Amino acid sequence: MTAADRYAYGPYHDGPDPLAPPLDLREALDTIGRDVMEGSSPRSALEELLRRGLRETRGLDELTRQLWQRRSEITRRNRLDGTLQQVRELLDEALRAERTALFPDPSDDARFAEAQLDALPPSTAAAVNELSEYRWRSETGRENYQRIRDLLGRELLDSRFQGMKQALQSTTPEDVERIRRMMADLNDLLAAHARGEDTREQFERFMGEHGEFFPENPRNTDELVDALAARAAAAQRMMNSMSAEQRAELAQLINQAFGDPRLAQQVSDLDANLRALRPGEDWESAQRFRGEDPLGLGEGAQALQDLAELDALAEQLGQSYPGARLEDIDLDALERQLGEQARVDAARLAELERELRRQGLFERAPDGSLRLTPKALRRLGEVALRNIVGQLRSRRGQRDTAHAGAAGEPTGSARPWQFGDTEPWDVPRTVRNAVLRTASTGSRAVTLDVSDVEIMETEQRSRAAVALCVDTSWSMVQDGRWVPMKRTALALHHLIATRFRSDALDLITFGRYATSVDIGELTAREPVWEQGTNLHHALLLAARHVRRHPDAVPVVLVVTDGEPTAHLESDGDAYFNWPPEPRTLAVTMTQVDALARLGASITVFMLGEDPRLAAFVDLVARRSGGRVVAPDLDGLGAAVVSDYLRARR
Repeated sequence: MTAADRYAYGPYHDGPDPLAPPLDLREALDTIGRDVMEGSSPRSALEELLRRGLRETRGLDELTRQLWQRRSEITRRNRLDGTLQQVRELLDEALRAERTALFPDPSDDARFAEAQLDALPPSTAAAVNELSEYRWRSETGRENYQRIRDLLGRELLDSRFQGMKQALQSTTPEDVERIRRMMADLNDLLAAHARGEDTREQFERFMGEHGEFFPENPRNTDELVDALAARAAAAQRMMNSMSAEQRAELAQLINQAFGDPRLAQQVSDLDANLRALRPGEDWESAQRFRGEDPLGLGEGAQALQDLAELDALAEQLGQSYPGARLEDIDLDALERQLGEQARVDAARLAELERELRRQGLFERAPDGSLRLTPKALRRLGEVALRNIVGQLRSRRGQRDTAHAGAAGEPTGSARPWQFGDTEPWDVPRTVRNAVLRTASTGSRAVTLDVSDVEIMETEQRSRAAVALCVDTSWSMVQDGRWVPMKRTALALHHLIATRFRSDALDLITFGRYATSVDIGELTAREPVWEQGTNLHHALLLAARHVRRHPDAVPVVLVVTDGEPTAHLESDGDAYFNWPPEPRTLAVTMTQVDALARLGASITVFMLGEDPRLAAFVDLVARRSGGRVVAPDLDGLGAAVVSDYLRARR
């Protein structure tokens, strides 16, 4: 036995391909996070990702575009009168051959036959019907007429049973009788099923005798009905798409199928049974075809079936109906219409959606909406912080600023040594690594390699009470500062949550009013048109946060692009006016002084070049002992993180 006898190779269809590259969830989450920070809800961000796709996977929009392109090609390339055209060509050839055979014959019979041919009606169908009893003299005429009957029979059956035309290339009287018996048994089975009878045994007998006609291999009567009804409905839609004259011609011609009118009647009975069993199929619509390539009855039915399949796939890819899921997409149908790669892309998108949910990156909020989980937010914060650290490195030539406090106290954790680290070695872990490495090689002598070295992480033991106040007025959105502001907050939150866990961070947003929010709320916050920059209220909340942590170093960071235009009145309402009134500036500066008395210096990150804003923030810095930083948008995160690290030192 050879290797070829033992192994078979083919496409993998039993679930996801085990050899396919793993899904890049990091790229997906980064994309979703960016859209969320720009104001999209997590649900719409996920849907947008699936519509756009990833670098190696086409999205739903591209697959849908290809579906509509294929649909347009079918209707613009073809027309539906192929069977009529073939019959007309065979008939014309038969009549020419017959007249050629009759011309040299001087007999009255020949003249009578010529008169019969001359009197044939112009309609192709009527002429074929009138010639059913004609006695042909020419061999070509006789053969062509039989070919017309066989063609009509094959096309009629192919319009109801896919692939029948190819299976009946050469038809004998025995084949016709076998098909007639199959049709009779099929109609009996469907009629019994329509009456509600148990047809399991009858179905098994039917498939045992006639299964060769059904390559779909239906497992029960319902599956058989589904397959036949879809094909029959497509054939009916094809007839609906023809002109009234073409429909009338075909209706007459069908009676000549295989020269046996009983077959046309059985097809009519089959259609009636299927209509009764599947009234929900589309039996009434029509489609406009504008091309030049003629299609026969079977090809036309297949074209209409393809169009219906394309429409269904477009709806599945659109995911716009209630309860839509990517698992709804018929991958077999998608592969039939667009090829194997389309199946792979759709399957990977469905897998991507499942994995994002399975790995806990999305969760349901109490109101039922979809939101990012803390795990997803940590991932976004990690990316934001890594980008900021990269900027700090390139700007100052320093190592990762997140590893702070080389002269501080050990945190109890260790990590592998990296070039530039100055923290003390963790000797026990380093020696253990060397022993394990050399033992795995079989060597008895323990040697030390740079890859064995682990260092003790250290940190400053002082705590900080950090208030990050971010402007959320409409100008931040309008001038493209919304997303950089969110990235900055994410990075600072991640840095404190992972490296300086003893620090207390309060995220404060301020527009017309100020409020303390968690990182999830800030990340998912959508832009809202709102007038007012109430720094006074934000500083009140910052002071409250500082008072709650009297043993911590106060760090107040303010990100804004406008001078205060609102303040909080004693009754709790916000007062707004533009340009700013002296009273608004005065109460804001009073709160700056209150923070200064608590030992907090205020660093203001000024976005924009407004001279009035520059004058105001300069006053804030001088009154609080703080400073003003004017970063560009790309450098905002690095500036805030750097200033936080400077302040806590």
